Amino acid sequence: MRFELFVASRYLRAKRRQAVVGVVTAISIAGVAAGVAALIIALAITNGMRRDLQDKLVDSSAHVQLLRVEGDGIRDWEPLLRRLSRLPHVVAAAPGLYEQVFVIRGARGSGAMVEGIIPRDELRVSHVLTSASPGSLDALSPRPETPAELASPPPIVLGRDLADTVGAEVGDEVKLISPQGELTPMGVIPKYTPFRVAGIFHSGFYQYDAELGFMRMADAQRLYDEPDLVSVISFRVDDPNRAPEIARTIEQAAGPGYMTTNWTDENRELFRALKLEQVVTFIVIALIVIVAALNILIALTMMVMEKTRDIAVMMSFGVDPGQVRRIFLFQGLLIGVVGTALGLALGYFAAWTGSYYHIPLSPDVYSIDTLPFAPLAIHGVIVSIASIGISLLATLYPSSSAARILPAEALRYE
Repeated sequence: MRFELFVASRYLRAKRRQAVVGVVTAISIAGVAAGVAALIIALAITNGMRRDLQDKLVDSSAHVQLLRVEGDGIRDWEPLLRRLSRLPHVVAAAPGLYEQVFVIRGARGSGAMVEGIIPRDELRVSHVLTSASPGSLDALSPRPETPAELASPPPIVLGRDLADTVGAEVGDEVKLISPQGELTPMGVIPKYTPFRVAGIFHSGFYQYDAELGFMRMADAQRLYDEPDLVSVISFRVDDPNRAPEIARTIEQAAGPGYMTTNWTDENRELFRALKLEQVVTFIVIALIVIVAALNILIALTMMVMEKTRDIAVMMSFGVDPGQVRRIFLFQGLLIGVVGTALGLALGYFAAWTGSYYHIPLSPDVYSIDTLPFAPLAIHGVIVSIASIGISLLATLYPSSSAARILPAEALRYE
């Protein structure tokens, strides 16, 4: 073992004449461990939230959507859909006709975006309805419009939180108030259309569960008075990370008068906020490590004062000031390494425990219903470098003070 490291480890293990030095050293190690553990847990949570939100968005929504720049929507959409679905990197395409409506049941109501879909196509671009209650997709499938079918309320599938808001269960009847009202001598009167709740879906993403509903395309065209028209053509692509590039290709292939949006553009501010939150969390919690580093500075300064005679004796035997400086640098390094190792073990264990037991969250606040943990190895490397680096910085002053001790002055009164 190197001489300086050997002496440093002996100093840390040796009994103290002043017990307070040992107490401060133990507090320093505990402080570094607490700071590192808190950083690992915080970074795991922010990374988990980003991962869960991204996965839910990629899985539950279309990657690219094509819209008409002007006008009410896209007419003669079927030839356009067939042509664009053959483009490179396009996996699937589906039409959609949606509009903002008001869903009511009794005295309770809520605004919602209800979309007319063709289930066979919609399931290929979005997986929201895969969580719907049994029978939901069959109810939304196109079928011959018999007199009995026309006489009964058409089916609708609501998000779980939307259904809870209006107090609806499967089989209940709700009314949709459409902005496409009826013109009367008294003005435009909103159109009230009854629907039967054929199913309830739960995607786990609050914005979808609280604001979305689905109906058959033919029913939506009747409700919105838009025959043979769709609002949007949605696409699923083979690489979601290349969605902006593929969206430009789709827009060019569609021709003038069309524009595209993609999932990254629609959620850019969300992911930017999560990234900023991660950086700010790292800076704020790193203050715990900085406080622990101040304890290291105090502990080493007190140790230099306690070991002044020992330092003078070593220097009189030929130990140069650089070696003395390195002794106390190694002491601070050992404190930082031990505290960092304990903190990493504690932090990753806590993150694993949190992911295993699924801590519940309020979905209307956080958009997800459980607290996600996604610890990364690279976070451990970054936190370790920062923690040990801060610990070494705290040793600069006491190690320099030790190196400046004059043996003659230190031993004069011994």
